[in-house]
Amino acid sequence: MAVKYVLSEKSNPMNPTEPKKWYANSKSDGEITLKALGKEITQRSTVNHADTLAVIEALTQVLTERLAEGKIVRFGDFGSFQVSIGSEGAETEAKFSTSLIRTKKVTFRPGVDLKEMLNNLKFEKA
Repeated sequence: MAVKYVLSEKSNPMNPTEPKKWYANSKSDGEITLKALGKEITQRSTVNHADTLAVIEALTQVLTERLAEGKIVRFGDFGSFQVSIGSEGAETEAKFSTSLIRTKKVTFRPGVDLKEMLNNLKFEKA
């Protein structure tokens, strides 16, 4: 199986007078639901489907709660999740307030297994 891509022509925003260049963008090949993931996991384990879904749901809840506490959540060789933020600057440390925090996102850092998968990816034009 290969990851599909499409090409798009883009200009350089730092220098719009330069000629446009073509860049690859990944194209998804559908999606998989939590229920379908649960079925696949059930087929590869000795756990029944209902228990698999219950564990995935509980994992989602616990992950969300721990991230909200500011913890890094490590999933072994799979990778880790962490909340990251961005803010506007303040003239002094004393003038900084949390109202200057503008962006909040969850950052995922792939672990050994996903890095290996990325290193072995094959591509095909969509």
